[in-house]
Amino acid sequence: MVTTTRRPNRRQLNPKGDPMSPWMHVDLSLLLVTAALSAVGLAMIYSTTRGTDPTGYDTTFVERQVMFLMVGTAALAAIAIMPTPQLRSWAPIVYGGGVVLLLAVLSPLGVERNGAQAWFEFASFQLQPSEPLKVAYVLALASYVARFNGDLTMVQLGGALLIGALPLGLIMMQPDVGTAAVFVAITMGVLLIGGARVRHIVFLTIFGLLCVVVIWNAGLLKGYQQDRLRSFLDPASSQSVTAYQQTQAQIAIGSGGVTGQGFGQGRQTRGEFVPEQHTDFIFTVVGEELGFVGATAVVGLFAFLIWRCWRSAVKAADLFGSLLCVGVLTMLVFQMFQAIGMTLGIMPITGIPVPFMSYGGSSALTSLAAIGLVLNVHMHRHTRR
Repeated sequence: MVTTTRRPNRRQLNPKGDPMSPWMHVDLSLLLVTAALSAVGLAMIYSTTRGTDPTGYDTTFVERQVMFLMVGTAALAAIAIMPTPQLRSWAPIVYGGGVVLLLAVLSPLGVERNGAQAWFEFASFQLQPSEPLKVAYVLALASYVARFNGDLTMVQLGGALLIGALPLGLIMMQPDVGTAAVFVAITMGVLLIGGARVRHIVFLTIFGLLCVVVIWNAGLLKGYQQDRLRSFLDPASSQSVTAYQQTQAQIAIGSGGVTGQGFGQGRQTRGEFVPEQHTDFIFTVVGEELGFVGATAVVGLFAFLIWRCWRSAVKAADLFGSLLCVGVLTMLVFQMFQAIGMTLGIMPITGIPVPFMSYGGSSALTSLAAIGLVLNVHMHRHTRR
């Protein structure tokens, strides 16, 4: 009797050939648009930080941003390839770790910058723990809400709000109103898709507005935060630094015209008239040097990225995957609209960075890790749970 050994087929030797393999469902267009926005950001950072000496331009900020993007890309890849059940099991751990870091940054271990004690400082590098906590919060909130299969009662809704109340309260103690607003946006987006009723959303909206009124009248905001709101409501009568910043930002964008003044040729950028231009106000460089055409192209890239996130939410294998994508989508939409809007004068200045484009390691890591969540949902949508 002759025994034969069964040869494995090509699909067994090469799991990437399996149509159900996650590797067959990588959203390349999402990766490409993310890379394009990051590349535009690098160019704009170089333009505003290279200095004015033509014999030796400074590349320090660009080199650091490349390093930040590399670390963020590694985080993106690690999150994308992780099996979804394992990713979900990590939700309470990363959320709890993020809350601990928020507590630590309020201690003497944290340092204050721009009026908020929100950073750790290591040599010449800073880490803002509230940034990566955004991704941890999306993961934790989606994991909790998905347990109820799209039908939230008031008690279950209260549980979700408690998950958000702890980091939100700690962030307001820093205080960082802009980042707190991002957490509110994430919460509203996830709850809306996760089964909250319309009356719940209306109630939460009214409650939130009442909280804003109480915070304003109780004097809980610092002076510079009040100046930001006053300069937004009546910039002509304000003489604050914030009003100057917003005015210079609008001048820079307006001077770009249709096609811009040319890369590296922006007069406002070269003259360093716009404070914090390489971070929160990076879009002013786009408007001044690339003009209306370039600014529209950047907004178009963001629109495409948002559509890909929504598409992944629709095609997700379960509610948990959909909520992950929606959480990331609302985070990116709010930050993009707020960060670009404040340079145009249609939103108050809150210090929110432009995703993928603004200089900063915490922001780059967070934005890329968030895309990793969306890729994970898209790649594993055919995998058995």
